[in-house]
Amino acid sequence: MKSSEAVEAALSRIAEIDASGYRLNSVLALADDALAQAQNYDRAGIDLPLQGLPILIKDNIEAIGLPATAGSLALVDTPVVKDSSIASRLRDAGAIIIGATNLSEWANIRSEKSTSGWSAVGGLTANPWIHEHSAGGSSSGSGAAVAAGLTQWAIGSETDGSIVCPASLNGCVGIKPTVGLIPRDGMIPISSSQDSPGPMAQTTEQAALLLSALTDNYEYFNASKNVEPIKIGVVRNWLTSDTKVDSLFEESIKLLAKSGAKLQEVKLDEFSPQVWEDEFIVLLFELQRELEKYLKGRVGAKVLSLKDVVEFNIRNSDREMHLFGQEYFEKSLEIAKDLSNYQESRRRNLAWAEATLALSFKDVDVLVGCTYGPAWKSNFESGDNISTATSISTAPAIAGTPIGSIPMGLVDGLPVGLGFVTARNQETKLINAMSHAEKALGLGILKPSFISNSKIPNMK
Repeated sequence: MKSSEAVEAALSRIAEIDASGYRLNSVLALADDALAQAQNYDRAGIDLPLQGLPILIKDNIEAIGLPATAGSLALVDTPVVKDSSIASRLRDAGAIIIGATNLSEWANIRSEKSTSGWSAVGGLTANPWIHEHSAGGSSSGSGAAVAAGLTQWAIGSETDGSIVCPASLNGCVGIKPTVGLIPRDGMIPISSSQDSPGPMAQTTEQAALLLSALTDNYEYFNASKNVEPIKIGVVRNWLTSDTKVDSLFEESIKLLAKSGAKLQEVKLDEFSPQVWEDEFIVLLFELQRELEKYLKGRVGAKVLSLKDVVEFNIRNSDREMHLFGQEYFEKSLEIAKDLSNYQESRRRNLAWAEATLALSFKDVDVLVGCTYGPAWKSNFESGDNISTATSISTAPAIAGTPIGSIPMGLVDGLPVGLGFVTARNQETKLINAMSHAEKALGLGILKPSFISNSKIPNMK
């Protein structure tokens, strides 16, 4: 297929499913020059790894021609004057960045009652399987767009769960690599300790190719084709409270065993609520400082600090805070005053996470467990219902180590994910295990049902 044909097909599907009809609402903005770029590749006669492939990026990543708002009205009309390293590397590999995806506003760090997939700029992203259910957060649009087949390729970002969650809930593949493996310049931050961009795609091989282009390391793509037996630790601490999901997990483990994977039980110690409390302090402390640094470096920004954003939201509360508040932002401004509390929380949490993972990987290469239960119904009154989520992303998030998810199957007509965790800089093992499991499960690419429910408003 020519580059122009691939881009035209993606734009047509966005118009048909995303912007009208089913109204998936996963794409926040389109690049005006996407088709022209594709036509240039058709004439150029060159061969690049991602040549002519239509790719979407999360709207907290800067790419010329797209808004990079993080879903906030505070950054609307703030022009992007330079590509992020993420965008540059995609373009250097031949990709056509056709648009930006909607997300949970400010990557879900504004309020404990926020609704995943909603932003003031983009409205609410729906789940392509059943419209009234959540697309997850915060890379909601990226996950929904890939799962719906608008394009096979997208970039998300994760601090703790924000790639794995929408991958699981929408039925696609997602990888959060080791923190720092991919440059984060031009990406609107939460936490230097935990943030990472990462690929979302329909297959592990596609996600590995994207990761290779983003890192200029094609060992990752090669690892998706190399499915040698690998030692996998089965973590039943990472079961959900949904019996159907847990039963599907046990069936998946049996298929892995039949495929030749070497399986071993790994029992993790239960951790105290202190782990989450410490993580919360770390994220909110880093948010205030790093967002201010980013905003002051953003040419033309009308808000230059988190305090400015808080005041902007108050002035524009009819559009920004009619569904939920900004108590996390307000808490961040307070927490940022106490450096010693932050340092102790980070020290304690990092020690726990690194010790937990070091012990877990003593005899295995990869850990496997459930990620989330089926997507909950989107609810503007009480926010997300994550009662069936597991803690699989917690230690990797805090330690900055890789995590990935592939589709495990369907429960009540909605996808659920099988999660994988490896040690720092062990992306080849992660991808190898995900590819092996993908083949063992034999699901292929899941095709959404597109059950629509007109009761869900596209609220902005």
